[in-house]
Order: sequence, then structure tokens, then C-alpha cells
Amino acid sequence: MTASRTRLVGRALGVVRPILVDKVERDHQQSDRAFRYRRVVVAVTLVVGATLLGLSFATEQGDPVFYALTLGLAATWTVGSLVSGPLHLGHIEILGARRRPVVTPILVGLALAAVFVVGALVMREIPPLAAFAESVLGYARQGNLPLLLVITLVNGIAEELFFRGALFAAIGRKRPVLISTVLYALATVAGGNPVLVFAAAVLGVVVGLQRRAGGGVLAPILTHITWSMTMLLVLPQIFPGS
Repeated sequence: MTASRTRLVGRALGVVRPILVDKVERDHQQSDRAFRYRRVVVAVTLVVGATLLGLSFATEQGDPVFYALTLGLAATWTVGSLVSGPLHLGHIEILGARRRPVVTPILVGLALAAVFVVGALVMREIPPLAAFAESVLGYARQGNLPLLLVITLVNGIAEELFFRGALFAAIGRKRPVLISTVLYALATVAGGNPVLVFAAAVLGVVVGLQRRAGGGVLAPILTHITWSMTMLLVLPQIFPGS
């Protein structure tokens, strides 16, 4: 039994290490001038994006303005990222071969979603926490689901382009996972919901580790959109609503 558990743990680590731990060699050096420029663009984008996020959650649920603001938010993250400087997709090494991360990040997103589903089952039994969750889910219940799916997809991609792309690169080599996660969570504070802040912090750690390991945004994007799309479809079924 012990040997079986050891093999199981070894296999699990073999899957996790390439996507979250082992750093792939890369050469993404920037000149000092380009680095300073990126930091300025990132700072401006962060302020504008956080403002739009706060405004979007200040709208009435079901208000068409919400869609315009969230699409504007995605455009802000995307434009800021692309203007700041070059971004990279990244690689992982599996069985000695370097390849683009595709399947593994999706599995990580599903696993993370499963953890959040378990957490949601606990939260719904705690009225104050359930109320915070309901305040967010109301946008899903009273909105256009196909449009919300598109917005969730687009914003997930845009957030990773910025936070694990441009912002991560603007931080430098000292604690980029921690700093990018803290800034991601702080930007979410503008939404006024502690549940969203907590979710951003947890997600930020996972995708931040992916960014550090693979050197690019592809893995974080795939994990983020897998997680967020699953949450959008599953959470309204867990919470009863008003």
C-alpha cells in the first residue's frame, strides 16, 4: 500500500512540476529603457482597469451598461499589455521535450474549479458568505448567458495578458508571483466583494506559478478561462438565489 501511494505521489508530482515548479530556460531580457516604459504603461493600465472594474460592479444587475464596462475592461487590459512590450506564450518540458502547455493547464483549471465548488458548498451554509456570492451570481442569473460566457472568456484572456504578461514582466526578478498576485487581488478590491478578492488571490498564485515556470501567458490563460467558465456555469446551480 505504501509503495502504491509513493508511486501515486510520484506520478502526481511528475504532472505538477513541469507546469507549476520547474522553470524552463528562456531569454526575455529587456533594455533598461524598455523596462521603465513597460512599468509606466502597466501602472496607468492598472489604475484605469481597476476603475472600470469598480464601475462595472456598481451597475444594477441586468443593466446593459455592465456588458459595455466589462468589455471595455477587457480592452483596457489587452491594449495595455500589447502596448507595454513583447509578450510570450511560454513552454513546458514533458518527457524531455519542450512544448506549448495546452492539456495540463486545462486540467489544472478543472482541478481548481473542483476545489472552488467544494468551497462553495461550504459557503452556502454560512449566510454572510453566501450573501457575498449571491451578489456576484446575480449578474449571471439576470444577464444574457451566451453573452456572459463570451465576456468571461474575453476577460479571462485579457486579465492574463496583463497580470501574468505585462505586469509580471514589469515586476522584475524579485518575488514576481507574490507581487503580481497581491496587485491582482488589490485590483479586484475595486469590485467591493471579498469573495472575489479571495478567488483572485487563489487563482493568482496558481497562474503566477505557471507563468514563472513556463515563461509565458498561454498556461495561465488556459487555466483561467477553464476555471472561470466552469464557475459561471456551476455556481448558480449551487446557490439557491433569492
